[in-house]
Amino acid sequence: MKIDIRPDDALIVIDMQNDFCPGGALAVPDGDAIVAPINRLIAAFPHVILTQDWHPAGHRSFASTHPGKQPFDSIEWRYGPQTLWPDHCVQGSKGADFHPGLKIDTAELVIRKGFRSEIDSYSAFTENDKTTRTGLAGYLRERRLNRLFFCGLALDFCVAWSALDGRNESFPSYVIEDACRAIDLNGSRAAALAAFERSDVGLLKAEAIS
Repeated sequence: MKIDIRPDDALIVIDMQNDFCPGGALAVPDGDAIVAPINRLIAAFPHVILTQDWHPAGHRSFASTHPGKQPFDSIEWRYGPQTLWPDHCVQGSKGADFHPGLKIDTAELVIRKGFRSEIDSYSAFTENDKTTRTGLAGYLRERRLNRLFFCGLALDFCVAWSALDGRNESFPSYVIEDACRAIDLNGSRAAALAAFERSDVGLLKAEAIS
């Protein structure tokens, strides 16, 4: 399937930050390999939005805040299961910065998420309690942007939750699969792909977009 870019299309680049790239605190395998294809997509789209994980020190999702717990353990939190992560993307740290090779000058908006110490945040639209909203849906509607194309890190967490929430907000939503990389924690990549199919989230290759 070929997709012709329209004036009301938006590219949403998810969490292309140092801590999610090789050498970072929560590195996604091969995460930096998608910088160049994302830059090509950024150059092609009329509207570009970035998300940025932005945690305070001691965030509740960090394993280090739970004595006896290790990264990738899971706990029950007040809004449901919570994966515990290594400390990452701490506000003002180098790890929280965008990858230095990412060409962000044309980005029109940066959505920071995860800055509330008691709520983790994967989606660009709502935090993990599913009630605290980022304001992105209203921004898109106010600007009359329609189709959304998602790329970045990680496919099976923040990209997936963002694309699924975009579809739930009635935006036609697509994930550019080869401009993403996955963590694949306990089958999370396969689960994300199955959720895309159930929810009518399109799965594309970058070469299909012109």
